Amino acid sequence: MTNDPLDRLRATCLALPEVIEKLNHGMPSWVIRRKTVVQFYDGPQRGEDLIGMWAPAPPGVLEAQVAQEPDRFYQPPYGGVGWLGVRLDRDPDWAEVTSIVEEAYRLVAPNRLVARLNAGSSA
Repeated sequence: MTNDPLDRLRATCLALPEVIEKLNHGMPSWVIRRKTVVQFYDGPQRGEDLIGMWAPAPPGVLEAQVAQEPDRFYQPPYGGVGWLGVRLDRDPDWAEVTSIVEEAYRLVAPNRLVARLNAGSSA
Protein backbone atom coordinates (compact mmCIF):
# COMPACT_ATOMS: atom_id res chain seq x y z
CA MET A 1 0.00 0.00 0.00
CA THR A 2 1.30 3.41 -0.92
CA ASN A 3 1.93 6.16 1.63
CA ASP A 4 0.58 8.85 -0.71
CA PRO A 5 -2.66 10.11 0.89
CA LEU A 6 -4.32 10.75 -2.46
CA ASP A 7 -3.60 7.23 -3.69
CA ARG A 8 -4.86 5.69 -0.44
CA LEU A 9 -8.00 7.82 -0.40
CA ARG A 10 -8.64 7.06 -4.06
CA ALA A 11 -8.40 3.29 -3.43
CA THR A 12 -10.76 3.57 -0.46
CA CYS A 13 -13.35 5.57 -2.38
CA LEU A 14 -13.23 3.56 -5.59
CA ALA A 15 -13.83 0.35 -3.61
CA LEU A 16 -17.36 1.59 -2.85
CA PRO A 17 -20.22 0.42 -5.09
CA GLU A 18 -20.61 2.54 -8.24
CA VAL A 19 -18.37 5.40 -7.06
CA ILE A 20 -16.50 7.25 -9.78
CA GLU A 21 -13.79 9.89 -9.66
CA LYS A 22 -14.29 13.39 -11.04
CA LEU A 23 -12.43 16.67 -10.80
CA ASN A 24 -14.16 19.31 -8.72
CA HIS A 25 -12.51 22.75 -8.79
CA GLY A 26 -9.29 21.06 -9.91
CA MET A 27 -9.28 18.54 -7.05
CA PRO A 28 -10.20 14.85 -7.20
CA SER A 29 -13.57 13.98 -5.76
CA TRP A 30 -15.55 10.77 -5.63
CA VAL A 31 -19.21 10.75 -6.45
CA ILE A 32 -22.18 8.45 -6.58
CA ARG A 33 -24.85 9.52 -9.03
CA ARG A 34 -23.80 13.19 -9.03
CA LYS A 35 -23.62 13.36 -5.22
CA THR A 36 -20.20 13.93 -3.72
CA VAL A 37 -19.03 11.32 -1.23
CA VAL A 38 -15.52 12.69 -0.65
CA GLN A 39 -13.55 15.71 -1.84
CA PHE A 40 -9.73 15.64 -1.70
CA TYR A 41 -8.07 18.91 -0.73
CA ASP A 42 -4.50 19.66 -1.79
CA GLY A 43 -3.73 22.85 0.09
CA PRO A 44 -0.19 23.29 -1.28
CA GLN A 45 -1.75 23.77 -4.74
CA ARG A 46 -3.57 26.73 -3.22
CA GLY A 47 -0.73 28.09 -1.08
CA GLU A 48 -1.82 26.36 2.13
CA ASP A 49 -0.01 23.77 4.21
CA LEU A 50 -2.89 21.32 4.57
CA ILE A 51 -3.68 18.11 2.76
CA GLY A 52 -7.04 16.69 3.65
CA MET A 53 -10.40 15.36 2.66
CA TRP A 54 -13.94 16.60 3.13
CA ALA A 55 -16.98 14.40 3.53
CA PRO A 56 -20.58 14.73 4.64
CA ALA A 57 -21.07 13.61 8.22
CA PRO A 58 -24.09 12.84 10.39
CA PRO A 59 -25.48 15.72 12.47
CA GLY A 60 -23.21 16.70 15.34
CA VAL A 61 -20.15 14.77 14.16
CA LEU A 62 -18.33 17.80 12.76
CA GLU A 63 -18.68 19.76 15.98
CA ALA A 64 -17.76 16.81 18.20
CA GLN A 65 -14.68 15.79 16.20
CA VAL A 66 -13.35 19.34 15.85
CA ALA A 67 -13.87 19.97 19.58
CA GLN A 68 -12.11 16.73 20.55
CA GLU A 69 -9.24 16.76 18.06
CA PRO A 70 -8.81 20.12 16.31
CA ASP A 71 -5.34 19.12 15.10
CA ARG A 72 -6.85 16.26 13.03
CA PHE A 73 -10.35 17.47 12.15
CA TYR A 74 -11.60 20.80 10.83
CA GLN A 75 -14.56 22.54 9.25
CA PRO A 76 -13.94 22.82 5.51
CA PRO A 77 -14.20 26.31 4.04
CA TYR A 78 -16.50 24.98 1.29
CA GLY A 79 -18.95 22.14 0.91
CA GLY A 80 -22.18 21.30 2.59
CA VAL A 81 -23.35 22.08 6.09
CA GLY A 82 -21.92 19.58 8.53
CA TRP A 83 -19.17 18.35 6.24
CA LEU A 84 -16.14 17.07 8.14
CA GLY A 85 -12.57 17.93 7.16
CA VAL A 86 -9.92 15.32 7.97
CA ARG A 87 -6.21 16.09 7.79
CA LEU A 88 -4.36 13.49 5.75
CA ASP A 89 -0.94 15.06 6.26
CA ARG A 90 -0.65 14.19 9.97
CA ASP A 91 -0.26 10.41 10.03
CA PRO A 92 -3.95 9.61 9.62
CA ASP A 93 -5.55 6.48 11.04
CA TRP A 94 -6.56 4.87 7.74
CA ALA A 95 -9.07 2.54 9.38
CA GLU A 96 -10.78 5.64 10.77
CA VAL A 97 -10.58 7.39 7.38
CA THR A 98 -12.21 4.35 5.77
CA SER A 99 -15.01 4.46 8.36
CA ILE A 100 -15.58 8.17 7.69
CA VAL A 101 -15.67 7.57 3.93
CA GLU A 102 -18.12 4.68 4.31
CA GLU A 103 -20.37 6.75 6.58
CA ALA A 104 -20.37 9.57 4.03
CA TYR A 105 -21.32 7.04 1.35
CA ARG A 106 -24.20 5.80 3.49
CA LEU A 107 -25.47 9.38 3.78
CA VAL A 108 -25.60 10.09 0.04
CA ALA A 109 -25.92 6.76 -1.80
CA PRO A 110 -29.25 5.17 -2.71
CA ASN A 111 -30.50 2.54 -0.24
CA ARG A 112 -29.87 -0.30 -2.71
CA LEU A 113 -26.19 0.60 -2.91
CA VAL A 114 -25.90 1.11 0.84
CA ALA A 115 -27.26 -2.42 1.24
CA ARG A 116 -24.53 -3.69 -1.10
CA LEU A 117 -21.87 -1.91 0.98
CA ASN A 118 -23.33 -3.27 4.22
CA ALA A 119 -23.43 -6.80 2.83
CA GLY A 120 -19.78 -6.55 1.77
CA SER A 121 -18.58 -5.13 5.11
CA SER A 122 -20.45 -7.53 7.38
CA ALA A 123 -17.47 -9.83 7.79
